[in-house]
Parts: sequence; structure tokens; C-alpha cells
Amino acid sequence: MALETYVSGKRDEVHTDVLLQARQACYKARDAFYSCLENHSDKKPTEIGAVGLLYPTECKRSREEYVKNCRVSWVKHFDRQYCKTKRTQRLLDDKETRRGV
Repeated sequence: MALETYVSGKRDEVHTDVLLQARQACYKARDAFYSCLENHSDKKPTEIGAVGLLYPTECKRSREEYVKNCRVSWVKHFDRQYCKTKRTQRLLDDKETRRGV
């Protein structure tokens, strides 16, 4: 009975952060942050983000925009995805240098 009351009360609620404009703002902020990471990859990372992602101080403002525009669960997901892609790329690059190609 209590569950039915909870569900019926939440049925009409619209989460505005998953609507098209909010998603596009999130993706734009995410892309800006990750391009900042790529542009400043030669600098020592000093800031810690979600899931242990390290980034340089120069990207702090874009990181704040990214976190502000995206859901926390999305930030964690995108950060994990970025770390996984970078780790895979490092492994592939390392394998190529070991072969002497």
C-alpha cells in the first residue's frame, strides 16, 4: 500500500536534467573538460575527480562546469569510460613499442 502511494506520487515528476537541452549542455561541458585534459596532458595532474581521475589545475574551471551540468552518476560513468579508453590506448601503444614497429 505504501509503495503504491509513493509510485503514484512520483509518476508525474519530470527530471529536467535528462531532457534534450540539459543532456546537450552536459555533453558540451564533458567534451570541453576532456579536450582540456588532452590539451594539458603534458602538465602534472594535481586535482582528483570522480573514480580517481587526475587532472591538471588548468582544467579545474571546465571540471566545475562539467560537474555542474551533469548528473553525478553520469560524471562517474564518463570518467570511468575515459580512464578505460586511456588505459587501453596506453596498453596498445606500449605493445607497439615493444614490437619495435
